[in-house]
Amino acid sequence: MEAIVALAFAFLVFPFSSPAQALSSNYYDHTCPQLESIVRSAVQKAMSNDKTVPAALLRMHFHDCFIRGCDASVLLNSKGKSKAEKDGPPNISLHAFYVIDNAKKALESKCPGIVSCADILALAARDAVAMSGGPSWEVPKGRKDGRISLASETRQLPAPIFNISQLKQNFAQRGLSIKDLVALSGGHTLGFSHCSSFQNRIHNFNATLDVDPTMNPSFASKLRSVCPAHNKVKNAGSPLDSSNVIFDNAYYKLLLQGNSIFSSDQALLTTPKTKALVSKFASSQKAFEKAFVESMIKMSSLTGGQEIRLDCRVVR
Repeated sequence: MEAIVALAFAFLVFPFSSPAQALSSNYYDHTCPQLESIVRSAVQKAMSNDKTVPAALLRMHFHDCFIRGCDASVLLNSKGKSKAEKDGPPNISLHAFYVIDNAKKALESKCPGIVSCADILALAARDAVAMSGGPSWEVPKGRKDGRISLASETRQLPAPIFNISQLKQNFAQRGLSIKDLVALSGGHTLGFSHCSSFQNRIHNFNATLDVDPTMNPSFASKLRSVCPAHNKVKNAGSPLDSSNVIFDNAYYKLLLQGNSIFSSDQALLTTPKTKALVSKFASSQKAFEKAFVESMIKMSSLTGGQEIRLDCRVVR
């Protein structure tokens, strides 16, 4: 889950609701039975025009859930001098908000005032994975939308420069385990990172080394050619793995070869438990998919909203 700038390791703890709060797979069966097909159609249409949409939706959902729970606060627009989450440093490269807007508009015409933006985002993230060749799963529904969105709170997101202790603490504060950490990091099988998120590994790594010695030298050289020390190309960067539009376990295989993008990826190899999980997922796509689904359901069940927004970008 790419962040654009290095952020200080700091957290504020918010009262997420109980993971079991009112969520059920059949929540809208009677009030909006067309929900899943409408969301799926919106994702499919967007994907046909832009292959980066699945990664964008998955990352958007993750970044939403890690701040105040999965309450669609990441979708809210800034208002005047009050900057919303989407304008926080780690989120300014988020995109494809229009996919959620389109799904919401279609749902409001079929079942007005019924479906939360938070549930739409959770379903869209699931569909993005499934349509990229990954697993599908039953999404528990019944989330409410939050009314608060603050750019300052995005400092709570796990940064790409985090070490394993910081990652474990960050995930544990949300009730997520070490296995969840390694499984959800596999979301990096989709997507692209800008140079600023891994510059720390390929230029001036420390006082004596220019490049992180844990990186495969040929891989580091390739990244350095794309991202020179004083890069001026705005959208320069690298795919997060070798098959970055296909949901597979290549991320873990590349990680074991020293071909990972972020410091936070490399950190997964620094403890026996996390390294064992990386090896397990690298050797078995099935094991990775099973763990990923379980962790996604767990993460997406963090709730904290209060209302059903009629416009996903504005509080009622």
